[in-house]
Amino acid sequence: MEEEEEHAEPLSAEDYAAEALAADMDPWIIFDARKTPRAEFVSWLESNRPSQVSRFGDGEGGPGPVGWIAVLGPDHCPVHADVTGLQESWEKLLTSGRPVTFQTIKELALNHNVLSGKWLMHLDTGFKVDRAWECVAKAALDGKISSVKVSPRDPNSDTKHVICVYNNNFADEEQVMQLDAAIRAAGVKCPLSYKPDVYTYLGIYRNNRWKLCPTIYESKFDLECVPRRSHIINKVTNLEVT
Repeated sequence: MEEEEEHAEPLSAEDYAAEALAADMDPWIIFDARKTPRAEFVSWLESNRPSQVSRFGDGEGGPGPVGWIAVLGPDHCPVHADVTGLQESWEKLLTSGRPVTFQTIKELALNHNVLSGKWLMHLDTGFKVDRAWECVAKAALDGKISSVKVSPRDPNSDTKHVICVYNNNFADEEQVMQLDAAIRAAGVKCPLSYKPDVYTYLGIYRNNRWKLCPTIYESKFDLECVPRRSHIINKVTNLEVT
């Protein structure tokens, strides 16, 4: 399940969903801090820089396709989500004639415990993505972030990488703000957007037919503010949170 990457030409929501499903189905490169000795992390990180790992592998005899590169923190504990029930309720909503809004989707998410979400950053391949990935990957290793993942390089396009940094409850605004603070403390300064996983499970991406924005917060880091901090906008209410 995952996030749309940025393309030069806009794709439909269905195209983004198909790309995400394909990435999820392919093998992942994972460092699991619950099982793997910490001493192995530096060499693992160096060997699996997102700018150097190819999404589709290196041909005959070389590495195969890679969907995602991920780090699971020492306290990572997946929460059981009733995704099947969510999708069944979604189909009922679509045939009921009720409006499809953030509030109706949030209601489905709460009913089926599909509450996780992630801050997203889209970065060019090369130093920028490798540096940002190193920052959040180390934060996950240190237990400051639960889990993170990054898309590998697509050699066939100029698509940007996407980094996803997760928390357990998109409906808990304080928790979402704390995760932003952890990302900023790790050294990441680029703009971020926050997307609940319920949108991803339901195939709601950019350019969807309900004209819903699939991200509900945006964060921009203010380098001129003292002390430096994020300015975060709730995109549902259009109100500034911090």
